[in-house]
Amino acid sequence: METRLELSKTKRIVVKIGTSTLTYVNGKLNFNRIEKLVRELSDLVNQGREIILVTSGAVGAGMDRMGRRDRPKTIPEKQALAAVGQGILMHMYEKLFGEYGQTVAQVLLTKENSLQHKQYMNSRNALLTLLKIGVIPIINENDAIAVDELKIGDNDTLSAMVATLVDADVLIILSDIEGLYTANPQIDKTAQLISEIKDITPEIELMASGVGSKFGTGGMFTKLQAAKIAVNAGVTMLIASGSREGIVRDILAGKKLGTVFPARELHLKVRKSWLAFGKQITGGIIVDAGCEKAMLQEGSSLLAAGILSVEGDFIEGNTVRVLSKDQREIARGIVNYKVEELRQIIGKQTTEFAAILKGKIYAEVIHRDNMVLMS
Repeated sequence: METRLELSKTKRIVVKIGTSTLTYVNGKLNFNRIEKLVRELSDLVNQGREIILVTSGAVGAGMDRMGRRDRPKTIPEKQALAAVGQGILMHMYEKLFGEYGQTVAQVLLTKENSLQHKQYMNSRNALLTLLKIGVIPIINENDAIAVDELKIGDNDTLSAMVATLVDADVLIILSDIEGLYTANPQIDKTAQLISEIKDITPEIELMASGVGSKFGTGGMFTKLQAAKIAVNAGVTMLIASGSREGIVRDILAGKKLGTVFPARELHLKVRKSWLAFGKQITGGIIVDAGCEKAMLQEGSSLLAAGILSVEGDFIEGNTVRVLSKDQREIARGIVNYKVEELRQIIGKQTTEFAAILKGKIYAEVIHRDNMVLMS
């Protein structure tokens, strides 16, 4: 309950609106619901809060305009429909927010904007400047030009990355469901809403099955991945129903709605945020219990002696996950060895490296300065 009461003090808020909230079941825009949400967000800005809106719906809006009933199956089709729909969405938002005296700005992002530290900082500075001059940034992934390797993947993940980028206090994801349930409520009538999740365990992840609506791309699993990003960056996250009138206002008033994921205590420094959530993950390193304890409790670097196995295809300088034996994510960091070299030194002491490896030798597989703890 304390987490919810703290929400009344939040200033910088990222709100993500899913396709299911924006549209009717037939895929057409739900102007009544959108107008009410716009009015609510505008009122929050008038209270002195800073609002960033991450919106889905570009492809859906393009489908509606072009008379399409089924989602496109190819990337070029999706890009074309997104190009049509982005203009429609922005025209709608600009008109509605303008009626309440608010100025908005369109910001289109791809993963490329976060892979390089300079671009990450440019994106951050642009968004912070918009907030400083009283503008509401409206953000979507740039589907019109993004290809698979440059796509963030879904707007749940995008909203968490944006919340991290701007040091938000809270991320509110509005969906077609009240929050995370103990089972699928559409199938199991005994399913119970989980009010608060402090730790996203493998058991919690198993509860999140299935995908979203016919017009959306995300399901509860993607929202849990977004929660991992948010809470580890010091951002409290909530999942709630976008169909409930006054939902954002009520959440910020501390009412017990949806599922809340409390933030970890400290905000990451900007470079650490980029390291953990900006860079693409290319593999994983599984470590033993002793190594896990040393990293989490003593702040140690990752040494080869504690590694059990590796997965993926990475080279030195890539970012990888560090996992426990039961597949819990412990940390993320920049690895000093390519996967082929690392396989040769698993379980070895640093003094043995010179006899095994050719080229530059590093004492640490991942130095603690290039590592972010995730547990």
